[in-house]
Amino acid sequence: MAKKLAGKMKLQIPAGKANPSPPVGPALGQRGINIMEFCKAFNAKTQDMEVGAPCPTEITYYQDKSFTMDIKTPPASYYLKKAAGLKPVGKRNRPRGAEKPGRETVATVTVAQVREIAEAKMKDLSANDVEQAMQIILGSAKSMGIEVK
Repeated sequence: MAKKLAGKMKLQIPAGKANPSPPVGPALGQRGINIMEFCKAFNAKTQDMEVGAPCPTEITYYQDKSFTMDIKTPPASYYLKKAAGLKPVGKRNRPRGAEKPGRETVATVTVAQVREIAEAKMKDLSANDVEQAMQIILGSAKSMGIEVK
């Protein structure tokens, strides 16, 4: 017999760093999901990824308090900032793109780096081949003020 679906939710959690503190704990707790079980399962699934890389996660939870999770690859902007070597700035100490993309350039990346990012993100992009995936990544780079050479 199929489980009764109670709902779905999306969270962005750093790889290998899921813990019961906010925002993970309260988001799961109010839906009746076992927080420690989720944290252990998430950390185990993301142990082969770079620690701290933001992982968009879709959690499907059921009425019997069980859950499944779909962990996606980190966003293209994360990979682009890393490839460009952008240094953390601002209140939250995160690297940022250009304030006026199209008018200013904050960094440059090579076509080889764009191909590498496209190959890493291929399973989460709506592209049929690597060339199309590269075009998606190029669009992200342009909107961040990162030039591709």
